[in-house]
Parts: sequence; structure tokens; C-alpha cells
Amino acid sequence: MRVRHESNGAKVIITLNDMSGYFIDGGHGRVPVLALSRGKPAPTGHMLLSASLRFLWERACPTKGPVQTPSYVTQGLVVKSPPQFPRPIGIVCLGILQILVWGGSFFLMAVMADPISRDTGWPSQWVYGALSLSLMVSALCAPLSSRLVARYGGRPQMAASGAVVAVGLLIMAASHSLVVFLLAWAVIGVGMAMGLYEALFSTLGGLYGEGAGKAITGITLIAGFASTLSWPTVALAIEHLGWRMTCVCYAVVLLLVVAPLYWRVLPPGGQVEVRKVQQNSAAVGVDRQLYLLLTGMFAIGAIIMTAIAVQLVAVLQGLGHSLPVAIGLAAMLGPSQVASRLLQILAGKRHPIWTALAWVSLVLVGLLLVTLVPAATAVGLLVFGCGNGLRAIVRGLLPLAMMPPAQYVLLMGRMSRPSLIGQALTPLVGGYLFEHFGSMGVLVTLCLLALVNVVLVGMVMRRVSAGA
Repeated sequence: MRVRHESNGAKVIITLNDMSGYFIDGGHGRVPVLALSRGKPAPTGHMLLSASLRFLWERACPTKGPVQTPSYVTQGLVVKSPPQFPRPIGIVCLGILQILVWGGSFFLMAVMADPISRDTGWPSQWVYGALSLSLMVSALCAPLSSRLVARYGGRPQMAASGAVVAVGLLIMAASHSLVVFLLAWAVIGVGMAMGLYEALFSTLGGLYGEGAGKAITGITLIAGFASTLSWPTVALAIEHLGWRMTCVCYAVVLLLVVAPLYWRVLPPGGQVEVRKVQQNSAAVGVDRQLYLLLTGMFAIGAIIMTAIAVQLVAVLQGLGHSLPVAIGLAAMLGPSQVASRLLQILAGKRHPIWTALAWVSLVLVGLLLVTLVPAATAVGLLVFGCGNGLRAIVRGLLPLAMMPPAQYVLLMGRMSRPSLIGQALTPLVGGYLFEHFGSMGVLVTLCLLALVNVVLVGMVMRRVSAGA
């Protein structure tokens, strides 16, 4: 491996020679440094290699100003050296931004659909179907979103996401026909692809490599309050302002807050350049079986989450609970999800495959309790919430642990497409199951899907053990 840079007129070449040591050439001969025993692997990994290069660089080309750390080359990919890791206040800001964008897109229809139907007279299935349309648009745009993050870095796209969602909300506020209303949600779907978890995870992976895990965990902990905070806030605004003015106010908040705060918190960089030295498929490819396993896991998890979010209250009423009791039981999910993410932070560093196993196991046990033991419904929902709270963390950390950062950035959007398509279709399929087979039909189907996910995680664990 050779890394070349010119600084103050001096050409510096750092070479990895036969896996036996690093050499630096500052124009006055070739000097071995960081010598390693022959046959032992050289230092690898995004952070370690960058630190080693910085150490050599500062001694080969001393400058009065700050030293620019070079990029490093691996498998035909050029990955910029990681910038300074965000401070805790930066992670809090990123979590708040995710709450704002999630609340103005995915979670909005839960409290706004009924007022819109009553005011406009549009059929409720078309109003709710607008969310499915936005998820489908987001699924189509997700791979392009990852490619843009890889090419230009994530900061410009994340900053623009709030403006795109805001434009969709303004169109929705001005809509007096169903076609314009659906167009508004198509625009919101583009903003979701630009600014929700997958785009942010890709951005952090490009910036910090394997070190992004801590930031991802902290952000998902805070963003877990998205529904808890956005639902009552939006409902209160609708009560006093009406749904149209609520959309306008929310759009103004997104325009004023999202872009400036992302531009302040996220550093520039994180681009991944795919060189023509190798074919693109070889440069960024990943083991196909692993790719399919991870994609299947995340898709099933997203389908289960969406079904519960959309139908839980109706399913609980079908099991004999009154509406107030059903709402009270459903409200337990949010705090339990946040609690599990907090426990994940306190548990310390371990391979995320174990977090994945906890996720799918808790989801399965929770659904079985709700389905088979009616008296333990509250306990079952708490267990399910704890498991579902780990899903977002696993979605960000497990691919990052099993593929290089450059592949992670390029593939996150592609991996999210089946999940988004599944989420778009879930309300339709779930509604059919509920109408024809009742609450038990929905719950049994979800239990079977959860069992399949346990099997998929077991297969991934075998691959992790084999590669250890």
C-alpha cells in the first residue's frame, strides 16, 4: 500500500512492505518505522491506520499550521480519515433532529389522518394510503440516497432533508384535492429517504467508520421518544390551529432548525470514491448470503414494527380490551423501547450480533405472551417494546461490524429498500388479515414472522462464529 502526499514541497510516501512493516520516504532515504515481525498482520482498521499515518505524517512533514491527514487506500476504495468524534451535545442535537423529521413524516398520520378525513371527506383508506405511498417512494430513492452520501458526504443531504419534508407539508396544507394530497406525501417520501435513519447511519459510517457505533446508539436512544413527543404535540396543535395550519407551523420549524443544526453538528467529508482500478462490483461487493440474511432480518423486523404501530390498538380491542385500556397498554411501548436502548449503552461494547439475538428473542417472547396468555398482555408488550427498541441499534451497528465502512455507506440504502416496501404494504395486508381472521390471525402471523427472524439471526451468528 502506498499513500502519497506533498506538503511544503516535500513528497512523502508511506509504504506497507510485505506485511512486515511501515516505511516512510521523505526524500532522504527509506526509513523503517513501526516495525512488525515478518508474517504478522499489519495494523488494520479505519481508526488505527489513520492514527498511524498521522503519527508518521507529523514527523515527516512538520508544519506550523494544522496537519492534514491523508486518505488511505484499501480494496480500490478511498476513504477519508475520520474527523473529530461528535461531542455528547452533538449526539443530542442529532437525536432531536431525528425526532423532528420522524415526527413530521412517518408518525404524522397516526394523529392527523382522522381530522383530514373529517375535514375533506376523502376516504380514510386513501388518506392512510398516502403514508404507504411515501414509504414506497422512500424505498425507490433509498439506494440513490446512499450513493449521494458516498459521493458527496452526508452533511448536505441531511441538511436538505428537512426542507424537502417541509415542502411536502406546505403542499399538503394547501391541498384541496386528493391528487395534490398524494403528491405532497410523495415529496415527503423523498425527504424520508434523505433524512431518516438509513441516511444518517450511512453518513456516520462514512465519517467515523467502526467508531460510528457509539453515536448511532446514542442517537437512537434519543430518537426513541419521537412518537412519544410528536403525537401529543401535533394533536394539541391540531386542536387549536387545525390540521392545515399545523402542517404550516411544522414546516416552518423544519426550515428554521434542521439545515442550520445539521450543518453545525456534522463535519464535512465522509465521501467514498470508488476507483476504476477495479470493477465497481468487486470494489464494493459484499458476501451475497450475508447481504440477503441481513436484508431479510431488517425487512421482517420493519414489517412487525409497522403492523404493531398501525394495528395494536385495534388488535387489543379485538381481544376484549376497552379503548382506554388498549391505548394505555399501547403507550407502554415507547418507554420500554427507550429503556432497552439505555441498557444497551450501559452493557458496554460487545459484538452487535448478541444485541440482534436479544432483539428477535424478546420480540418473539413478547408476541407469544400477548397471543397465548391474555392475562400477561401488559408484560408481553413491555417485553416486545424492549426488543423492538434494539431493532434500530442493530440496523445501524450489525452491518457496520460485518463489512468495511465503504461498503456500509454504499449498501445501507439498498438494504433498506425491502424494509420500506414491506412497511408500505403492511397496512394493506394487516388490514386484510384483521378483517378476515380477526386479532388472533394478525398475532399468529406476527409470531411466525418473529420465529423466522430468530432463525435468520442464528444463521448470521454461525457466520460470525466461523469468521472469528
